[in-house]
Amino acid sequence: MGDMSDWYLQQEYGVRFEWGAGGAERVAGGVGCLVVVDVLSFSTSVNVAVEAGTRVHPYAWRDETASVFARDNAAELAVGRRAVTAASPWSLSPAALRRAPFTPRLVLPSPNGSAIAAAAGGSTVVAGCLRNASAVGRWLALHGHGTLERPLAVIAAGERWPDGSLRPGLEDLMGAGAVIAALQAAGGAGPLSPEAAAARTAFTGTPDAAGAVAACSSALELVRSGFADDVAIAVEVDASTTVPVLTDGAFSAGTRTYGSPLDGAVHTGPVHLMPPD
Repeated sequence: MGDMSDWYLQQEYGVRFEWGAGGAERVAGGVGCLVVVDVLSFSTSVNVAVEAGTRVHPYAWRDETASVFARDNAAELAVGRRAVTAASPWSLSPAALRRAPFTPRLVLPSPNGSAIAAAAGGSTVVAGCLRNASAVGRWLALHGHGTLERPLAVIAAGERWPDGSLRPGLEDLMGAGAVIAALQAAGGAGPLSPEAAAARTAFTGTPDAAGAVAACSSALELVRSGFADDVAIAVEVDASTTVPVLTDGAFSAGTRTYGSPLDGAVHTGPVHLMPPD
């Protein structure tokens, strides 16, 4: 019989689901893989940058220590969306990252997505979003994650209320559900915890998931702040086959997967990415 204090671990299930850095810290010790889902915009930004060939170093704080960390890693430092300049064109904005010059290494501070990555301990960490949900699901299945023998947890990052408390976000629930649905469609994963099954159903049961995310509160905040392009990129469902995997402190592209999870064909190959012009 399990310890009465471990009720939150979802131990009976191969695929688990939790919210925020606090949830990640609690479940990380019992799984071999964490999938961080922060659709608006950490994991989408990581996907866009890694797709272009950049190694992305997550960092949990945007303060003076971030500059030191970037310097120590010979990396450029991403600034806040509103702090982008010609001298500092990289930010936690997928649209800004697409416009910025290529850099081989980038430090991406984020109190949500990066904090979850930092909470993983020794677990494999994968960045998932709507853009690469099917690719992530296939990659997880290919590497045997999501079973009772090799359980995984999908972590929806959520946002923060002004007092710092967690604000669950529809966009991350949808992104997490998309990853879980793709993993299950690829075969071999499970069983799903009730929490993971509910996240999957939230995605599969929504006729227009991309439209729902584009109209949700978090998206509205970005649109009203002048960052509609970030929302448009974030809802490019399955536009990317790049799976960012945290390796030696930075996200880089894992093995790419091709083919539909529905046709039973999964083809793998090395990643050959060229920097943008």
